[in-house]
This record gives sequence, structure tokens and C-alpha cells, in this order.
Amino acid sequence: MLKLPASLIASIFITQTALADDAGFTACISKLQARARAENLPGWIVDQVLPGLTQQPRVIELDRRQPEFARTFANYLNARVTPARIEQGRRLLDEYAPFLHELTVRYGVPGRYLIAFWGLETNFGGYIGRMRTLDSLATLACDQRRSEFFTGELMTALALMQRESLTPDQMRGSWAGAVGHTQFMPSAYSRYAVDGDGDGRINLWNSERDALASSANLLAQLGWQRGERWGREVLLPAGFPYEQSGLTNRRPMNDWKRLGVRLISKASLPDVDIDAAVILPAGHTGPSFLVYPNFDIIMRWNRSEFYALSVGLLADRIIGAVSLAHPPSADEAALDRHTIEQIQQRLNALGFDAGKPDGIIGPATRSALRAFQKSQGMIADGYPDSATLRALTAAAETASDTGV
Repeated sequence: MLKLPASLIASIFITQTALADDAGFTACISKLQARARAENLPGWIVDQVLPGLTQQPRVIELDRRQPEFARTFANYLNARVTPARIEQGRRLLDEYAPFLHELTVRYGVPGRYLIAFWGLETNFGGYIGRMRTLDSLATLACDQRRSEFFTGELMTALALMQRESLTPDQMRGSWAGAVGHTQFMPSAYSRYAVDGDGDGRINLWNSERDALASSANLLAQLGWQRGERWGREVLLPAGFPYEQSGLTNRRPMNDWKRLGVRLISKASLPDVDIDAAVILPAGHTGPSFLVYPNFDIIMRWNRSEFYALSVGLLADRIIGAVSLAHPPSADEAALDRHTIEQIQQRLNALGFDAGKPDGIIGPATRSALRAFQKSQGMIADGYPDSATLRALTAAAETASDTGV
């Protein structure tokens, strides 16, 4: 019997897999054409644009890739709120001052926040993304993991192409289909994008004013509170009840005032009728923040506390605020995703609901950590420091030994 070389067998396998993938993608495109017809998209889009789209294996690779280590707050913040970005943000705030003032009057969103979003999303247009948007969306629509979501985004992108007289090659952005200076998904583009430069069209790639105006409109539609800030760094008193920290523990400003929370200058908190929450992104040894309703609006743009804090802090620095009084330690140890999953599994096993183990420390995991820490007589800041991890391991081992 003829024995084929291993390299040739591997080559045949890869070729067969590629052919199967191509056949599957072709069949998927046919289904997408049917969907496009049902949504009354023009015939030239159904018959010419969709069949011309190509599968992008790199998109699937990026979709599946998860960082091995969770970023610490110090690492995340220091990579985004940089001296260069602050300086450029100030220059752009000055350059666009009259236009940004118009947007503030109309939408209620101060220009510094719009500039901060622009800086974090694309480094002020320095990197908008070069992947063909329709190819990326079609690839993800034909992948089972989030097919329905990306099918909807693809249909919206095709409608936008017709509405704004764009070509497929002009539509480029991130691997996940976000486009333009402030990285709108097609659904956000369709729903919130507006003509900021008055040329009768909306182009988030080539018009900075369209992108800024669209961002202001999006934030206003999400519920931005006119005249309010995002939050601020604060001082917590000795004996502060850390178990009351976290985004889910909101209370009136006067309640925090009575608990001894102060401005970083040591002055009393302002006497305003607003609900707020205390968050500790690096635990009780790092900076403390009091965040307001507009912080939640920022998080509706990106569901990351670190991202929302970076937007707020960059916006503040752009208008002259000083750096944090208590910056997070750069020596913070980053936890890998496997360790975080173990933490979540142990918390769940001990009766502290951390949600489905996913390797991401979100609100549910922080809440479970606070409850566990309180049960152990520790500072209940919801932060997985080394002392907490040792106590959690010991509690899990004890529960296992006793059959609990």
C-alpha cells in the first residue's frame, strides 16, 4: 500500500477544508441574497454586490482570539490617556471649538467628551481600519457564533451603501464591521449618524464633522444628562463600607456625603440631587471614583468600566485637569483568563453568584467577590488581590474536604 507523506496528507486536508468552507460560504451568500430580497434591497445589491463578497479567515481568527491576560486598570489607562493624546486632544478641541459649541447647544454633550471618544476609538482618525466592511460582516454572518446579529448588521450596511452612494471598497473599518472616525457599527450609523458638515450626505470615514455630530446625537439619544459630568476621583474615609461600592450600589449624593466621601481636594461633595456610585477599578489601594448617570451612558457605548473611566479622564485632562491624585500601581499583577474562570467557579461553588464563568471580571464577579470578602472579614472592595485569592483557595479547599 502506498503511504503518502505526512506533509501531503496535511495539504490535502487543508485543501478539502478550504473547499468545504468555500462551499458553505457560497451557500450562505445565497441565503443572504434571499434575506436581502425580503428586505427590499435593490436588485443590483442582491445580484452583484453580495455574490462579489469574499470570506475572510482572518476575521474569524480575530473573533475567536481572546487575550490571555486581563488588562490591569493601570495598564489600560496608561496606554490610552497619554501625554501625546492629551496634547492632540487639546489642539483639536481648539480647532473645532465653534463647531463643538454648536453641538453642545444642540445635543447637550460638551466637546471634550466628543474629542475623547474620537481619541480612544481611532486616535483621532489615525487608524480607522482597513478591512473591507462588507466582507467582514458577511464572514461573521456566515459564522454560527453570532450569525443573526451580523446578518442584521450586513443588511443595514448594504442599505447604507445605497443611501449614501458608497462603493464596497469605500466601506472599510475594523474586523467586526465598525467604521469611521468614531467606529460606528452599521446599525448605529443608520440610527444615529447625522450630517454634520452640511453637504447633504453622511460620511463617517471622510468627514470629521459628520463623525463628531453623529457621536453627539448618539450620546444624546442614549440619555446624556445635559450640564452634568461623568464623575470624579474622590477620597474615601477610614472605615468606609466598601461592600457598598460598585455600579449596582447607587445612592443619592447626600448619602455618600454623610458617609464621609470627599472631593480629592478634601472639600465636601457638592450639594446636588444626583445618584452616584463608588467604583474601585484597582481595589481599595488604588484610586476611588464617584460616578454619575453620564458614566452609564458612556458604558452604553462600550460596556467596559475601564473604557468609560478612560473617556472621562481623557476629557478632563483635555480641558486642563491634573493627573490622578492616587494613580493605580503599575506593579499590579495581571490575571490570566483561566485564573479568573477558576475564581468564578470557586465563588459559585461557595454560594456567591459570579455568573457564568467566562474569564472576565464584570459586575457580577465583583459583587460576588465583595460578598465573599465580607464573609471573611476582609475589606470588601470586590478586587481579586493576592490576599483574597489565598482566602478563596483556602475556603474552596475547606468546602471540598467537608463535602460542602
